[in-house]
Amino acid sequence: MEQYSVTGMSCAACSARVEKAVSKVEGVTSCSVSLLTNSMGVEGTASPQSIIAAVEAAGYGASLKGEASRSVAADEQALEDRETPVLKRRLIASLGFLIVLMYVSMGHMMWGWPLPTWLEHNHVAMGLVQLLLSGIIMVINQKFFISGFQGLMHRAPNMDTLVALGSMASFVWSVYALFAMTDAQVRGDMDAVMTYMHEFYFESAAMILTLITVGKMLEARSKGKTTDALKGLMKLAPKTAVIVQNGTETEVPIEQVKKGDLFVVRPGETIPVDGFVVEGSSAVNEAALTGESIPVDKEAGDPVSAATINQSGYIRCEASRVGEDTTLSQIIRMVSDAAATKAPIAKIADKVSGIFVPAVITIAIITFVIWMLLGQTVAFALARGISVLVISCPCALGLATPVAIMVGNGKGAKNGILFKTAVSLEEAGKVQVVALDKTGTITSGEPKVTDIFPAEGYNETAFLTLAYALEKKSEHPLAKAIVQWAEELGLSAEEVTDFQALPGNGLSGTWNGSAVHGGNSRLIGSVADIPNEMQKQAEQLAEQGKTPLFFSKDGRLAGIIAVADVIKEDSPQAVQELQHMGIEVVMLTGDNERTAKAIGRQAGVNDVIAGVLPDGKEAVIRSLQSKGKVAMVGDGMNDAPALTRADIGIAIGAGTDIAIDAADVVLMKSRLSDVPAAIRLSRATLRNIRENLFWAFAYNVCGIPLAAGVFISAFGWKLNPMFGAAAMSLSSFCVVSNALRLNWFDIRSTSKDKPMKSKPKTKEQKTMTKTMKIEGMMCPHCEARVKKALEAIDGVTEAVPSHETNTAVVTLSKDVANEVLKAAVEAQDYPVQGIE
Repeated sequence: MEQYSVTGMSCAACSARVEKAVSKVEGVTSCSVSLLTNSMGVEGTASPQSIIAAVEAAGYGASLKGEASRSVAADEQALEDRETPVLKRRLIASLGFLIVLMYVSMGHMMWGWPLPTWLEHNHVAMGLVQLLLSGIIMVINQKFFISGFQGLMHRAPNMDTLVALGSMASFVWSVYALFAMTDAQVRGDMDAVMTYMHEFYFESAAMILTLITVGKMLEARSKGKTTDALKGLMKLAPKTAVIVQNGTETEVPIEQVKKGDLFVVRPGETIPVDGFVVEGSSAVNEAALTGESIPVDKEAGDPVSAATINQSGYIRCEASRVGEDTTLSQIIRMVSDAAATKAPIAKIADKVSGIFVPAVITIAIITFVIWMLLGQTVAFALARGISVLVISCPCALGLATPVAIMVGNGKGAKNGILFKTAVSLEEAGKVQVVALDKTGTITSGEPKVTDIFPAEGYNETAFLTLAYALEKKSEHPLAKAIVQWAEELGLSAEEVTDFQALPGNGLSGTWNGSAVHGGNSRLIGSVADIPNEMQKQAEQLAEQGKTPLFFSKDGRLAGIIAVADVIKEDSPQAVQELQHMGIEVVMLTGDNERTAKAIGRQAGVNDVIAGVLPDGKEAVIRSLQSKGKVAMVGDGMNDAPALTRADIGIAIGAGTDIAIDAADVVLMKSRLSDVPAAIRLSRATLRNIRENLFWAFAYNVCGIPLAAGVFISAFGWKLNPMFGAAAMSLSSFCVVSNALRLNWFDIRSTSKDKPMKSKPKTKEQKTMTKTMKIEGMMCPHCEARVKKALEAIDGVTEAVPSHETNTAVVTLSKDVANEVLKAAVEAQDYPVQGIE
């Protein structure tokens, strides 16, 4: 996706206009414009020049965000609030002249406030003063008129057009009334003079502009707060690093650090780039990236990340990822890219925004005409038409979704939950089934010693010393668990000689002159007798999902050690929280059914699917989708196809890059409890968007008839244009403020958890397939990218790419043009040679 900066947009009608213009450019497959960040994301093969030309033809400005501008520092500068100070200066100047205008126009006439003698009894002079003051305010706020009438000339009217038309209509009518009053005074018709005097709307013209500026400033300040989380992440980025060159430590700007450079970090300093420790040890606080406050011990060979803090020791590290490749930069890019995309729920607001302003102008004209036909004065009819123009607010509609998405994304990032797109943030809350990979997701992924049962004649220490001596020669993961356990207990043992690994069975050797064996019951049963009670004990351990390892010495059983991949502490609680939300939890594993069911019982899942090979997970996800929307949670390379196939792919942050790339949501803390937290945040954000859209629609549905005078005959309700402007200025502010409430939402609280209402399944559609010949796919990572790109197209139900055959079989629910399929794949830099 190419990112562009867009200038000149003032409301949702503007963003809809830009999106429509760019979408028509040949080669553009998708376009998403964010009014909140004034940015645009474009996918396809169209050149930047043609895209920029389309934006400019629509009456706006655009520039490509180049590599230089994609640095953290440049992104931070781009998010800097430059709008509020400008609006504040405009507002102060406007208020200064407005106070004088209101004193002259209303203070004297309504409350008899004193005026200079030369002005008090000279009605023409009073009108000229009002004209001058309101004219100055219009010049101060000329941006409304420039933007508004430019939009009108490009046949793309926006919110500024409504403000400009309303204010200009008030001003022009007042100027006409001033000239008519001057003529009446020359003729000596004082009754006419007083009549025209009361038809001045100079103060309305000025008040409309000032109040809209108040609203714009409040909106700008609130919009600035929605990006606080993103700006906070950017401020974490270190500005310098101390690198080692020719044995000398030199402090350099962070931009000069290259991959392979050695850098040093002292206690209390921030780690500048991603790398791994080559010398020293320390405790590193990774809260900036994961939200976890407990420091993590680091020693030679361990990875370290930029923006984390070295708390205790001096460490020397080698840079492995710098610039945009660091974990921090990727997090920032993920959050900002998500803000540049649109949630499906925003489509209805976009459709309304596209026709909103022309519809309002039409309603205002009709309102004026109807009141004139009903015999009202021009001033009365004009006031109703102006009220319609200034009360209508497309901005509230346009901001309803993006501000909530931005705040929700920021909230997630602060808690180590990264949503890649607005779609994933919205869809995560609609999940009905969660499929959990066992190893590394429900369990820790590392075998641990859980039970020790010495045989008769052995105490625990003597037995464990024997097992330790034999197993420390082995490279098997189960052997490492025993070695780690023994070393933690401080045990030592003499070396085993004549060591031999027996594939599929176990180990043998000579220790202190005695023959020792370790392995499964079949091996030990062939060299020693296993008592019935020990055999039953082993069966019970196996029923619990543990692996019993037998050990013998000189043909006599020494004991049993049980080893298991233990479940994470938070796994049962996380599963229970998901179930309270009405979500079915399924565990996928390649283990045998007995072990799988034992782990499933401990975790409390609804269903266990055992014996699933890596390439079979995707098929399981497809079958689960018959029950509703499915989220897949995994961490390994073999999970990538399943993560891509699922409606929402959730990757554990400690997992492989391929899994993270294929997923829609990334959990930085690698904690399963973040899955219900992510779903909870998604539901809260979606609820907030719906509230925003409801109030934005309700405001306009109620406000426009009130402004038009529909309720005058029934209730006598009449809206002054100034109050209409005040309502308009506050509507966007209220929507943004409501979105900011998400900052106080507790994503860990289970008090409001409840099942989502499921939608009825639609009838199965007829399908067709196409086979694409694609060059450049080299690995499963490439396949995942192609699959993701194709399945994002409307009408594509499944894509099965293969780097071995250089093809992708695409299943369609409706006809999709070959050009669309080709453009989507080539946007990922994989040439398409043909489609059959």
